[in-house]
Amino acid sequence: MVIKVEPDLETALNAEAQRRGVAPEALAVEVLRQRFLPRALPFEPQDEWERRLLSIGSDCGVSLPDSAFSSDELYD
Repeated sequence: MVIKVEPDLETALNAEAQRRGVAPEALAVEVLRQRFLPRALPFEPQDEWERRLLSIGSDCGVSLPDSAFSSDELYD
């Protein structure tokens, strides 16, 4: 498959690829994969509420430590 992009999109793609240190083609494939291939869940949603909640959530890639949920360290 060959995809032709407009100059402004090509410029943005090249800039982001350079910032990440990857080839523009690899970045384009990564973004397309994230957008169009469903992410496998580590579990099966139990009901419609869980399915809807998971569909609107996004993976931020950050896991906060337990201390982030406590005010104990504020007073040290």
